Amino acid sequence: MNSTQCYHCGDSCNDSLITFDDKSFCCNGCKTVYEIFSENDLTCYYNFQDNPGAIPSEIKGKYDFLDSKEIAAKLLDFSDGDIEIVSLYIPHIHCSSCIWVLENLHKLNEHVSASQVDFPKKKVRVTYNSAKTTIKEIVLLLSAIGYEPYISLEDYESGKKAVDRSLIYKLGIAGFAFGNVMFLSFPEYFEVDGFWIEKYKNIFRWLMFFFSLPVVFYAGKDYFISAYKGLRSKILNIDVPIALGISVLFIRSSVEIIFDLGTGFFDSLTGLVFFLLLGKFFQQKTYNFLSFERDYKSYFPIAVTKITKDNQEETVQIYDVEKGDRLLIRNEELIPVDGILINGNADIDYSFVTGEAEAVSKKSGDKLFAGGKQLSGSIEMEVLASVSQSYLTQLWSNDVFQKEPKSHFKTITDRISKNFTIAVLAIAFIATLFWLFIDVNKALNVFTAVLIIACPCAIALAAPFTLGNMLRIFGKQKFYLKNATVIEQLAKIDTIIFDKTGTLTTHKENTISYDGTALNTLEKRILKSALRSSNHPLSRTLYNTFSKLDSVPISKYDEFVGKGIVATYNNEILKLGSSNFVLNSSESSNLDTAIYISFNGVYKGKFTFKNSYRKGVKGLFKSLKDKFSLSVVSGDNEGEKLYLEQNLPRETTLLFNQKPEDKLNVIAQLQKENKKVAMIGDGLNDAGALAQSDVGIALSENINVFSPACDGILDASKFSKIATFINASKKAIKIIKYSFLLSLCYNLIGLGFAITGNLMPVIAAILMPLSSISIVIFTTISTNILGKKIK
Repeated sequence: MNSTQCYHCGDSCNDSLITFDDKSFCCNGCKTVYEIFSENDLTCYYNFQDNPGAIPSEIKGKYDFLDSKEIAAKLLDFSDGDIEIVSLYIPHIHCSSCIWVLENLHKLNEHVSASQVDFPKKKVRVTYNSAKTTIKEIVLLLSAIGYEPYISLEDYESGKKAVDRSLIYKLGIAGFAFGNVMFLSFPEYFEVDGFWIEKYKNIFRWLMFFFSLPVVFYAGKDYFISAYKGLRSKILNIDVPIALGISVLFIRSSVEIIFDLGTGFFDSLTGLVFFLLLGKFFQQKTYNFLSFERDYKSYFPIAVTKITKDNQEETVQIYDVEKGDRLLIRNEELIPVDGILINGNADIDYSFVTGEAEAVSKKSGDKLFAGGKQLSGSIEMEVLASVSQSYLTQLWSNDVFQKEPKSHFKTITDRISKNFTIAVLAIAFIATLFWLFIDVNKALNVFTAVLIIACPCAIALAAPFTLGNMLRIFGKQKFYLKNATVIEQLAKIDTIIFDKTGTLTTHKENTISYDGTALNTLEKRILKSALRSSNHPLSRTLYNTFSKLDSVPISKYDEFVGKGIVATYNNEILKLGSSNFVLNSSESSNLDTAIYISFNGVYKGKFTFKNSYRKGVKGLFKSLKDKFSLSVVSGDNEGEKLYLEQNLPRETTLLFNQKPEDKLNVIAQLQKENKKVAMIGDGLNDAGALAQSDVGIALSENINVFSPACDGILDASKFSKIATFINASKKAIKIIKYSFLLSLCYNLIGLGFAITGNLMPVIAAILMPLSSISIVIFTTISTNILGKKIK
């Protein structure tokens, strides 16, 4: 009796056949899922893979515990207003169809605004409107379409972090089979006759056949699956020639055993799969190590202001923050940890987390979530949990803020792999046809050896290993990049734009003088309180001069980026900022950098800053001038123009009185001229320019500059090394190109031996992972040498 397969899950329908829409289903659950997809125009789900679904289990009442707000809150990553975000571990995620349907949840539930799949971790991150739907309804929806989440409140973390050991199991089975097949092949190797021929020859051969079955159909199945999916997508990936080689060896060897024509090539077959898996295991371990180093070192030089028990303010590194600490969050600063609002007017922008730009107002006692940005003055909060560095990394890499184009070198790698595979298949078939006329016995060996020896795995490894190691090396040097693509972009840069205040200058060594009417104590306290809320370098510098005064509660605070601040205390209205902002006119007689102040519309005076430039500015510009077009674009007046003209190269373009939108337009205009622009700023009022540039680097000096706008964060102490980092990026790309050349030479030599019939498939299988290992070693050693030069 022929078995009818379920259209959704592929199981047999013999026990219970349900017909709907001219399709067969094994149960009402599978039929329901199909109906859901049909109603929402998602039936192309079934185009990805034959029967990709999982049978929904009985879930009625199973998730009633999620009705409890206390329990549900433990699962949430974020909950504020009408928006909630939950990350769920889904064991059933296994293919492209799973990713596709899970990232289209908004079509199944209109109250879901976004869903992102993390395929390696088998997680889906769902953002939804909590006023219209609940986490329970999300979980029931996922279960109904065959993707039931794994939820265990006690063991939730361990569930999400389950380790995939399948490669180790496959390697063990392939190694066990290879050893036994080699042992059973000894009589054939030594051409033993007599007793061997009469009694045990066939037994040994059939044992070799059975040992090969789990190797081909379990240990080597990933190569067949990958090749099949590639071919279905009309892509010739690097696993096609491998799968073809394994298939040819197995079929030829099986035919020889079954018809008693010979001993076959089971030793080569099992050895081939074992060494292929060994190479993959080595690659995985090495890359996991690089990824671990990257994650471990990817913390950012963010400092936050901690309020001590004696009500003093001190700057501490973000990873020193502990539960119960009290933090001061200034205007435009990121909230680094979950906490409770204690003081201040909180207007939080959670677009960093949710993608929604509308600010959320909070009152004392409300919970604040990590990743929000304070928009209305300063607030004080109590920490509920220490910082999660991986969470900050996740926010920084959020797809909402991804602006980089497709990686150029990734495209090169993919194109080389595709063209290389076509060339290898052509060579293999032509060489086999040739040997069929010369020596039939050698034809199979030649075909298999060519397919295996010329695998472009080594080419595919060059870019990720080189760039991954460079991320780690830069991190150790306090230069933190969002991802590997930034290194490629940095290598293409031909134009560099610097902000002045907070970038070329350092607020730590500025000198300040006051010119105007003396301020009384209350005015000084109001001024200090307004400055306390600001993150601008000049505000922070001036704030430190009033350290002995007590603050007062500011009732209203507005900061206008690039202009100034308006703060209200009782009936006193303070304006501070540029002369244009405070006086509605510019002072042409004095071009020094200054903060002007007025109370209730009456001008009081100005604080004049004598800028102190960072050490190494002159040397840095000198080292960059020959290879890059340089510009300084500042929001300040021209007071420093003469100094900069005397100390910077003549070719440097100097632009002053530039508003944030002017800086952005300068970069956009250069890009229209096909310039590759890097912007280096303080990360505060340069966010637009940093986002517009090809590479935006935020300089950090004991301030919270964590921003989605930047591609990299550079510790201020390493400012003088900018040229070194750019040159290192260019050399990293050269290392990739040398790796391509090395791999090409290896393949040409190997092909020469394979085509002439002087290379056995098992030897080719040993050499293939060795070539991959050689590329990894070459790139690792080269980048480490490069890293030592950076130091």
